[in-house]
Amino acid sequence: MTAELECARAECRERATHHIVWRNPRIHAEDRRKIWLACDAHVGFLSDYLRARDFPVTVHEGMPA
Repeated sequence: MTAELECARAECRERATHHIVWRNPRIHAEDRRKIWLACDAHVGFLSDYLRARDFPVTVHEGMPA
């Protein structure tokens, strides 16, 4: 049985349907990436939050391989 992955938004327990790949260029090396999981309702909020801080962001539908 595979556990469902949850959205990274605070207090959200919905199943994640997207993954957001991002990096803070001020502290992360060029090859370092972080991943946040997001549900349909919060993918925009989470990616906008990161973009507002000028972080490079890529949004992918589905879960990372």
